[in-house]
Amino acid sequence: MQAIGQSVIHLNGVGPKLQSALAELGIITVRDLLYYFPRRYEDLVIKSTKEANDQEKIVLQGVIASPAILKRLGNKRTLTIMRLLVDNQSIPVTFFNQPWLKQKVTAGQEILIYGQWNLAKQSLTGIKILANDNLTGASVDAIYPTNKKVPQKTLIKLIKQAIDLSLTEVVDPLPVVLQQKYQLLKEQNIIKWMHFPENLEQARLARRSAKFREFFLYSARLCQLKNAKTSDLGVSEQYNEEYVQQLMSSLDFSLTAAQQRALTEILRDMAQSKPMNRLLQGDVGSGKTIVAAIAMFAAVTAGFQAVLMVPTEILAQQHFKKLAPLLAKFQVTTTLLTSSLTAKQRKQRLAAIQAGRYNCIIGTQALFQKDVQYAQLGLVVIDEQHRFGVQQRKALRQKGINPDLLLMTATPIPRTLAITYYGEMDLSLIDELPQGRQQITTFWLRFNKLGQVKHFLREQLVQKAQVFVVAPLIADSSKIDLANAQDIYQKLVDLFPNQKVGLLHGQMTTIEKEQIMTAFQKQEIAILVATTVIEVGIDVPNASIMVVLNAERFGLSQLHQLRGRVGRGQRASYCILVSDPTNKIALQRMKIMTQTTDGFRLAQKDLELRGSGDFFGDNQSGLPAFKIGDPVADAKMLDIAYQEARHLFQSDQKLMDYPILKSYISNTQTNNID
Repeated sequence: MQAIGQSVIHLNGVGPKLQSALAELGIITVRDLLYYFPRRYEDLVIKSTKEANDQEKIVLQGVIASPAILKRLGNKRTLTIMRLLVDNQSIPVTFFNQPWLKQKVTAGQEILIYGQWNLAKQSLTGIKILANDNLTGASVDAIYPTNKKVPQKTLIKLIKQAIDLSLTEVVDPLPVVLQQKYQLLKEQNIIKWMHFPENLEQARLARRSAKFREFFLYSARLCQLKNAKTSDLGVSEQYNEEYVQQLMSSLDFSLTAAQQRALTEILRDMAQSKPMNRLLQGDVGSGKTIVAAIAMFAAVTAGFQAVLMVPTEILAQQHFKKLAPLLAKFQVTTTLLTSSLTAKQRKQRLAAIQAGRYNCIIGTQALFQKDVQYAQLGLVVIDEQHRFGVQQRKALRQKGINPDLLLMTATPIPRTLAITYYGEMDLSLIDELPQGRQQITTFWLRFNKLGQVKHFLREQLVQKAQVFVVAPLIADSSKIDLANAQDIYQKLVDLFPNQKVGLLHGQMTTIEKEQIMTAFQKQEIAILVATTVIEVGIDVPNASIMVVLNAERFGLSQLHQLRGRVGRGQRASYCILVSDPTNKIALQRMKIMTQTTDGFRLAQKDLELRGSGDFFGDNQSGLPAFKIGDPVADAKMLDIAYQEARHLFQSDQKLMDYPILKSYISNTQTNNID
């Protein structure tokens, strides 16, 4: 066996205890050590104080002028203060919480100190003391992500040992033509310079090559998975074009060009024998649901059942009320399957579904439970799919024999993130809003301006407008001072005694939620106080005002979803964000919400502010965890790597000319791709 594939237990100094600690870092084999790259570097070049910029991290070389002084600040916090003579200048140096340094340094000792320079005070905040032989080798220190059980020094020694043992066994997985085209380092140089660069330029070049390598290999794995899926045999839904046209003609509106284009792509996929694997992406209110409904109807005309899974019972009820009457005109039977059914209702409904008496089934996670059997499942539609985990999507699809899959999302996703998240899927985009959608005017006010909001609401309510008021909490909390729905509800009841006020939140029963939403839709309720349970899919055309309290508690995409609950009718519509932002990011969110209603622009800004890891907010969402590259900051490189991988597979689908690459990606698991 090659050294590179051996367990770390075979390295000098590694026993069972250290082996276990390394495993916690994801280091199992010698190869893992080679590719356990630093997260950053520290430049250890000695500088004079005259060369140093304010707040720059530098190395000062000098002599300790007097014994170090230790000050205790309480709560185990300490200051270790010393003076360093540098070129006849006495520099005060302060170390925080490193009390042992008092015994480590003595007056007259020549020393190297790495720290942060304060130009105004001509002082240094010490980070660490360097060994005097530090500058005989590399002048750059690699800093690794680690834990308390594996010190940096131990990790570096093991990496050196791994390189000495196995670097010659490393092969280049990337095609030579790409290395030449993009001036990428060879694999062995990437490893050497990532771990032990002689200067920051070597570290930069190595990191650039390592990022491209990571993006390309991930993209190649996606392409391989996509090819494997297209070779699977699925259902060929030979739908009745005439019936589909009749359904479309029965609508009291015409599809937009973008809706028509997306529908054409979906129906084309459904007619093929390979399983459809498509994402339908569109901004809030762009009309994704009707496109999905037509696709479901097409599946029924081909003799199959279609299911629509949504994240909440409120949304399931709403879809059912809209779609069931529409499809019933064409003798299509539709039912609802949620967890709130009684045991008797559930038993009867499951028997009818299994017997094929229902053509379309709308529901929540109840759709993929073990006792649910379908007669002939042809199409699976999942709305707001990022609310479901990979395994949940997979469980529903396994209810049929490779049925077609259509995912839908109203969370606009920039192209580069869509590559990483949906790279193995085909994408359809609805990039225009239907005619008649109202522009929504957005305001941001601080809490001391609530009087203006009350006055505005009073004026609008007289004109029979309906209002959403969203709070981040259901009830009062002793741990956090935020608006809560129950208190706001009572205040609004007192403030508007002539208006009907409703309350809606996630702890209510399904029947209670349904009653409240029905009353609101019938305009029996003028003001609906709610939590984010109304964030997705709620459609009340007469509702024209959205008030969000403590808006700083929500991300941009979530605020955009909430804003999308209004502007669906003929009334001029408004979104009022009430917030006292306490940091720069929250302030930026408020400002950009008032500047644009473009969901894609907001999504890009949300990524920049929050980072890709927090964008979906669900560890099951399938977003890959890149070790080096950042799909937001390195968007252009990711796009190039993805396009190169696609071109490679288009010209050589089985990678016959690239055996090393084929072997590499076949033996590498790509995160959470189902």
